[in-house]
Amino acid sequence: MSALGNADLHHAILTSIVERGFAPEPDELAERFGASLEQVESALRALHEDHGVLLHPFSTKIWVAHPFSCAPTGHLLRRGERTWWSNCAWCSLGAAALLGGEISIFTTLGGEERQVELRVVDGELRDTGFVVHFPIPMTRAWDNVVYTCSTMLVFEDERAVDIWCASHRIGRGDVQPIAKIAEFAAVWYGRHLDPGWRKWTNGEAAEIFERFDLSHEIWRIPGGDDRF
Repeated sequence: MSALGNADLHHAILTSIVERGFAPEPDELAERFGASLEQVESALRALHEDHGVLLHPFSTKIWVAHPFSCAPTGHLLRRGERTWWSNCAWCSLGAAALLGGEISIFTTLGGEERQVELRVVDGELRDTGFVVHFPIPMTRAWDNVVYTCSTMLVFEDERAVDIWCASHRIGRGDVQPIAKIAEFAAVWYGRHLDPGWRKWTNGEAAEIFERFDLSHEIWRIPGGDDRF
């Protein structure tokens, strides 16, 4: 067969997660594409390097395919009887837009004891009285993307963010109304189920940040054609 491209592989992975709740194993992908296991594992590593998925260390098993996680996190989405894990507030709102219908996002404020339910109906966030904190600069987001996502949390208000940052010795970054982040996430993840998906370039990412007036220094990234 010809080389297995990032778009084909990404579409197969995201479709599986949406439809079944979990990512396909490498041998399942090999059967689907009529490829050898070695070809699929090589393609998965290439997609990992392109930031299209995150693989488990020392393995080709899929750990994260944004906006979804294949391992338990502090963000659970429910639509009817179906559930999915997501990685952070940003990812959860993007996943809700991708899934459509009536979605409940269950998470805890600041990753602590108070659980909240955020309802998204046909892409419209109904619970808008919260904020989202982004402490990690986007230029460093992929240094350890699991950690980065773990810190993108929902809070009651900016004062709660300040208390949390002081308590956990995590620097205060940008704080945004959750309604704006819902709109932003829907655009950011809007083409993740497209068969022709490709990773945003730095230039495209910067344009989207600017479109939603994400002007805090943590959003500043170099332009250009390198992938985000």
